[in-house]
Parts: sequence; structure tokens; C-alpha cells
Amino acid sequence: MASISALRRARTHAPWSAATWRDTTFVVSGVPLQLAVWLPFWAPYRFWWISAIVVLLLAHPLTRAHRERFWAMLGVEIPLLPRKDQYGPGWQGALRQLRSWTAWRVLLYHVLVGPLIAAGGLLTLWVWAAGVAMAALPTFAWALPDSSRLSLNNHGATTVAVICVGGVLLLLAAPWLAAWVTRLDTRAGVALLGPSRAEELARKVEDLAEKRASVVDAADLERRRIERDLHDGAQQRLVSLAMNLGLARETLTDIPDEAMQVIVEAHEEAKEALTELRNLIRGLHPAVLEDRGLDAALSGVAARVPLPVRLRVDVAQRASSTVEAVAYFVVSEALTNVVKHAKATKVEIDVDRIGDLLRVAVTDDGIGGAIPSSSAAAGASATGGASGTGGAGGTGLAGLARRVQSVDGTFRITSPAGGPTTITVELPCAL
Repeated sequence: MASISALRRARTHAPWSAATWRDTTFVVSGVPLQLAVWLPFWAPYRFWWISAIVVLLLAHPLTRAHRERFWAMLGVEIPLLPRKDQYGPGWQGALRQLRSWTAWRVLLYHVLVGPLIAAGGLLTLWVWAAGVAMAALPTFAWALPDSSRLSLNNHGATTVAVICVGGVLLLLAAPWLAAWVTRLDTRAGVALLGPSRAEELARKVEDLAEKRASVVDAADLERRRIERDLHDGAQQRLVSLAMNLGLARETLTDIPDEAMQVIVEAHEEAKEALTELRNLIRGLHPAVLEDRGLDAALSGVAARVPLPVRLRVDVAQRASSTVEAVAYFVVSEALTNVVKHAKATKVEIDVDRIGDLLRVAVTDDGIGGAIPSSSAAAGASATGGASGTGGAGGTGLAGLARRVQSVDGTFRITSPAGGPTTITVELPCAL
């Protein structure tokens, strides 16, 4: 295997290979760009400050040119640096950018590393030119004058042969030199012309957050579409069916009792199905939440709970629609769990906006002992018993934790045995 690998490397670095010419073209094309930054320093010493300003002005276009060169010739993509508007407007933003380590890394490449790599590019070009000239010496040595030491008529054949062999060796070494300079330039360019590892990680986190927000918004829009379709389609058909059955139940008095019993049962089933459908629609996305906000929507939820509920909503400015939907579903699901499992006699709900956070707290005086019952609730914190009264999957506390985490919120539950149980959720108002 080692011999096969060595043979493959030798074939790749052959003077006639495509990789060799690509590397040579790459290093030679970078020489003008890498030496351009030193041109302003040829000005008289008393104008050094002008030279420094010119270098600062050249840094951005040269960085862009190098980035295009890496991508076009090597397929290496150097991520963009932080935008200028991140440092603020005006000269203060310019000074802030100049003090950043990112700007100094770019200047380090252009002023110091780039010229050194340019020297490697010039050396590569010289090795190619010298190798060609020396290897081709026998083809024109016969035309040299007799006074020359390389003249074949002056017993210079041995010297010509040695020079020719040296030229061949240079031609064999040139691809390796070009590849080494290319690799050095690539590493330096990625490390100095692109964002640092911390900046790149921050950018990836920001991209992932934006994609996550897009997915959450898309899911919310899909829920709204389903709610609208059910409200305008299936619900209207069930209403019409229930009305027709009710009309038949009131007007058809001369039919057999068995047929009337069928109509009565169908009418009752239609009304129950309509009630379930309305609850389903309300659970998908209540229209009152979008129209009138959390206060009105949560008031409707609290009114349907067969327990005394004290609701306090203090939200001076509405949060994003997605965040409001999460807060609504958290309260709705928490109240459902209280009714099913907590054996509570009262519930208190507090919703406050504190700066850029929407804080929701649901407290009941039940038996306690509720914890997230699934590993999907990772990231939620809980204290108390382990009875798992929160339910399982997406319908219990684990589902609440996942829903909260989908918008970068925090979910905490305190539920000691014997109660009380408090669920606290903090959601960023903007998503």
C-alpha cells in the first residue's frame, strides 16, 4: 500500500500533470496581489502616514481578490469576514474595526505573510524557467561560440550534460515546490483572511438559529393553514349536517320510532363531533390569539377549566406570533395536566414581559410530584418527586419542554411531593 501511495503522489507531482500546472498558476498569479501592498512604502519616508492609509484602503479589495483566487483555482472557499456595519457607523466604527483582531490578522497576511509567499512564488517561477533553460541546453549548445566553456567544439560536452541533468532535476523538483507553496498559502489564507474559529462558530450558530426560526415559523404557518381549512371546510359541513338533522328531528313526526331514534342519535353525534372539532381547531391555533393577544386567548382557556383560575397578564408590548403561540400552548397544556393529574383546588397564572423576555408562571396547589417524564425534556430542570404525573411524549411536560426549547426558551418545574407545583417558562419575545 505504501508503494502504491508513493506512486500516486509521484504521478500527481509529475511536471506534466494537471495538478502541477494548477499549483504553479496559483502561486504565480498570487505574486502581484501579494506584493501590491508594498508599493505604497516606496514613497518618501516623510509620507509614511499616506502609505499606511493606502495600505488600509487596499486591504479589503486585496482580501476579496485573494478569496476569489482561492475559490476559482483551488475550490477553497474562505468565509466572509464580519460585516462593517457590525462595528457601527462613522469613524468610530472604523476605529473599532481597526482595533479588532480580525483586521490585524488581515493586515498580517498582506504585509508580512503574503510577501513571503510571493517570494516562494517567484522562486517557483525561477525554478521552472531555469529548469527549462538548463534541460534544453543541448539543443542550442552547438550554436555557442568556440570561446564559450559550453561550446561543444571546446570539449564542453561534459559540462553541458551535467547542466542538462541539473535542469531535469529542477523540473522534477518544481511541482513539489509549487505544491508546497500552494499548501502554505492556503493554510495562511484560511487562517488569516477568513474569520477565526470563534467567529466561524458564532456565524454557524447564528445560521442555525435563523434556520431553526424559519422551521418554527413554517410549522406555525402550517398550523394556521390547517386551522383555517378546518374552520372554513369541515366545521361548516358539520354545522350544516347538525342543522339538517335537527330540522328533521323537529319536523318529521310521522315516521316510525326506530327511524326517529336513528335521527336523534345522528343529531347528537353530529353535535359532539362539532364540539370536538372546535376544540381541535382552538388547539391548533386560536383565532382570538392572533386578533386580540394573550390576555383574551388565555382568558378563554381559563374560563373552560373546571377550577378557580386567577389570571394576570401584564404585557405592554406583544411578542412575536410564534412566541405567543408557544406561551398559549404552554398554559393550555399545563392546565390540562392540572385537571387530569394534580387534584388541585385552584390555579394561578402570571404572564409578564420583562425586557425582551416573556415570563409565564403556572402554579397549582395540587399533590405535586410532577417531573418531565421523557428524555426529550432534556434541558428542563425539575425538583420534587418522581411520580411522572406530567404525562409522556408531546402531550405532557416533556412536550412542553420541547416546545419551549424550539424557540430558545427555558423551562423549569418545581413540584415537591405534596405540592405546590410551579411551571416557569421564559421565552425571548423576538424570534
